[in-house]
Amino acid sequence: MISLAGRDILHAWGKFVFTGIGLGLLIGVTLTMAGVYRGMVDDGKVLLDNSGADLWVVQKDTLGPYAESSSVPDDLWRGIRAMPGVAQAANITYLTMQVGHGDKDVRSMVVGITASGPGAPGWPPQLVAGRQITRGHYEAVADVAAGVRLGDVLKIRRNHYTVVGLTRRMVSSSGDPMVFIPLKDAQEAQFLKDNDAILMQRRRTEANPAFNRPGVPDLLDAVVASQTSNSYVNAVLVRMQPGFTSEEVAEPIRRWKRLTVYDRAQMEGILVGKLIATSAKQIGMFLVILALVSAAIVAFLIYTLTMDKIREIAVLKLIGTRNRTIAWMILQQALVLGVIGFVVGKITATFAAPLFPKYVLLVPFDTVAGFIAVLAICVLSSVVAIRMALRVDPAEAIG
Repeated sequence: MISLAGRDILHAWGKFVFTGIGLGLLIGVTLTMAGVYRGMVDDGKVLLDNSGADLWVVQKDTLGPYAESSSVPDDLWRGIRAMPGVAQAANITYLTMQVGHGDKDVRSMVVGITASGPGAPGWPPQLVAGRQITRGHYEAVADVAAGVRLGDVLKIRRNHYTVVGLTRRMVSSSGDPMVFIPLKDAQEAQFLKDNDAILMQRRRTEANPAFNRPGVPDLLDAVVASQTSNSYVNAVLVRMQPGFTSEEVAEPIRRWKRLTVYDRAQMEGILVGKLIATSAKQIGMFLVILALVSAAIVAFLIYTLTMDKIREIAVLKLIGTRNRTIAWMILQQALVLGVIGFVVGKITATFAAPLFPKYVLLVPFDTVAGFIAVLAICVLSSVVAIRMALRVDPAEAIG
């Protein structure tokens, strides 16, 4: 009956081809949606890998520095550096904002790194062009996804930064390209106020008699200086010495510094389980809807083709063809339609993935799982047509 199913497909090849293309586009969208989720997870893992940290020390009882706001004093790293098992400790700031590039803005994560030099936690591990930051101000290293080139000037708040180096796949958990600048500049940018706000704050401070005492002339200047400076960072990145476990290093920091410490597994759980949990559920709902639509398309086509050959099925029954053979013929058509749709969908997803603004990761496991799911959907969709074919009365062949 293979030839019989093939002949029937050739007889209605137009319906199969166009329905297969339509089904393939739906499957392509499904594979792409799965790739978007995989890309979001990979972006989070890349963010942790590129930080070069084993532990993240953040404000107590927060999920910082990526899922929540975190603020710790910028001199805390010295005490952490002296803790047992700590090889390196470095301050870091993260600020997602619009970075000016020419006449347009680029959504980026601005990262403030310390002056300890390349190889320290927080620094970009490798460059694809240019050099690392060597000056204390107004130099930047940017990811190529930001669309910048060496020598371009980026505007961050009121200051301008020259791009001296380029990286690749240095992105935030949301897929925004990273821009690395010196820590002091990043601290200023994170809490920088406009001139009018600074002026009004100084006037309010001067009008406060507690700060403007005649017998203490330097008090007002000290208060104003503290209000216009920032001595906080978002986190301290810690790299451990060999031979120590994360719990051995983290527990003394939690106890004596009164801070929250996350290791790699915990931070990955926060990124995947907190930041992209809602997006994952939304993508899952889209996948279910697309699966139902695909099943409806396959079921409708197979049902239509079966209705068109009711008399032929009755003839087959009249000459003694078994029901199992007739069911297998219809099932073959559904499987062929699924294979055509999957091939079209896989090709579509492969060529469309690089065009998306977010990173789309197509993994072989999703391809295999998608192929099995498509075949299962086609089998289930053919059940209605098979049941109808098995109920055909052989007398209809001569009716």
